[in-house]
Amino acid sequence: MARTKKATETPIDRLEAMLVRLQLSGIRDQLDNLLDEAARANLSARETLILLCEREIARKDHRRIEMALKLAHFPAVKELASFDFEAQPSIDPKQIRDLAASRWIANGENVLLLGPPGVGKTHLSIALGREAILAGYTPSERAASSSRPPLTALRSAPPPSVPSAAEPTFNRHHEPEGGGSSA
Repeated sequence: MARTKKATETPIDRLEAMLVRLQLSGIRDQLDNLLDEAARANLSARETLILLCEREIARKDHRRIEMALKLAHFPAVKELASFDFEAQPSIDPKQIRDLAASRWIANGENVLLLGPPGVGKTHLSIALGREAILAGYTPSERAASSSRPPLTALRSAPPPSVPSAAEPTFNRHHEPEGGGSSA
């Protein structure tokens, strides 16, 4: 019976089945357009394969970013580019750019944003979370008043110095041995 099915299957059906099995939905959904594009550009077979793979990777990256942003439950869309550093001169843009590189996540560190209301803590935490998502991480952003146990990773860390009411601070804390919450 399997032979009969394969005998009646067209090459297009077989290709679609293989793309589904390999989970290449981006290529599957745009195959005709991508092949037409490759033909118009007179691409070789290798160049066409590169084009197909680039588009599939771009689609998967886009979907991963969309899903991670939904899972993060950020209360608003905020980006570093829209943060007004001139309005908050006590915040060091270089330090924020360093945090945006997400090395603190790779090092197992947490970032704690402290300051009075209205200085941009939420904006920066969401923007840093977005940068982490773009770098391939899955962040979580929550206020210290969250219903989940806040800042459990800081229990073994010495208490930070109390900032003046006018200036927010950014502290890095190492994860205690034995786990804790992750940033």
